[in-house]
Amino acid sequence: MGNVGTSKFQFPAQYHKFHKDQVFNFQLNRWYSLGYARLEDMQEAGHSVTSFDNWKTELIRLGEKAVSEARFVNAAFYFRAAEFYILTDSAEKSALYEKFRNCFNKAFEKDEIERSDIPYGNSFLPAMRVAAKSQQKKGTIVFHGGFDSFIEEFYSMMAFFSEHGYDVVGFEGPGQGAARRKYGIAFDYEWEKPAKAILDYFNLDEVTWLGISMGGYLCFRAAAFEPRIARVIASSVAFDYAKFHNIVAEKVGKLFFTRLRRISNYKMKKMIERGGMPAWMIGNLMYIANAKEPIGATDLMLKLNATNLHSDLVKQDVLILTGKDDHFVPFKMHDMQVHALTNARSVTARVFTKEDQAQNHCQIGNIGLALDVMLNWLDRVSCAKRN
Repeated sequence: MGNVGTSKFQFPAQYHKFHKDQVFNFQLNRWYSLGYARLEDMQEAGHSVTSFDNWKTELIRLGEKAVSEARFVNAAFYFRAAEFYILTDSAEKSALYEKFRNCFNKAFEKDEIERSDIPYGNSFLPAMRVAAKSQQKKGTIVFHGGFDSFIEEFYSMMAFFSEHGYDVVGFEGPGQGAARRKYGIAFDYEWEKPAKAILDYFNLDEVTWLGISMGGYLCFRAAAFEPRIARVIASSVAFDYAKFHNIVAEKVGKLFFTRLRRISNYKMKKMIERGGMPAWMIGNLMYIANAKEPIGATDLMLKLNATNLHSDLVKQDVLILTGKDDHFVPFKMHDMQVHALTNARSVTARVFTKEDQAQNHCQIGNIGLALDVMLNWLDRVSCAKRN
């Protein structure tokens, strides 16, 4: 398979086996697939990384090397990769975030990126706007990621749509990026609130709303309550986090997180002490939720359910993109979400397989194909509406 890309970014069409552990392999593929990393660097990291601590060391080393060679795009996202798996909120994590932002700004200082701080309550939400590169503008797309994303991560995708005639606005909502780190805004699943702030500030209507990863849940919540959203694209749909496992595990989990809260909190603290992936997941959840105890962060996740999603209120045209082998979100969520959209104007669902090289979470492995599917769908629904 070849590469798909704009004049600025290339999206390589292959999911690589950089590392034997999917926890590390997916992240290495993530930055490569989005057009930010060199193949040889990801291969080197795949051979060198052996643990969470070692991950940080190797990615920082690659980042510093990239800086010394003035490869600021690579450097930015290697620092982001290192920051991602640091277990706790710390001065080191903050310093790597600043290195990421500084390198990103250096890498794209000549690009026409308009940054704004959007008033939100007593604080602000960071936003990036990239104008359409053609005189014939097709409309506006609003981008956001999921639980712990930074809006800069999606710049390659924003640039793609810009070069195909769309104004693109990306933002960080509650719990994400600088909204959390700079402005202290904890996660809130009521995504219609940041949606209103963004649409008001830029005076937008009839927009396409694109949510990625957990954003595939949040975009439907926003669309359910915000009529200025005309079209919804969800890359990965979670639908109901409580239903990821079977019914027995669901009931046991509910018991532990409602009636046996003290025991659950104690067990999660012990998991944090042991380190590794479980420690990172709990610690990251606590940071995003601004929770003092693990059980408080779990309370937030339990709110990400079908009842609070209000899929029945979504009346827009909908495109859902799902990886058949998504290791984060069980495939059964795909059908559950599709069937719940009972009042949508239209629902188009695309499942990506190994043959597509896009079978993973958020189509990592073939972002170019996913973007083409989105672009073709937008052209189709826009044409149908005109006729």
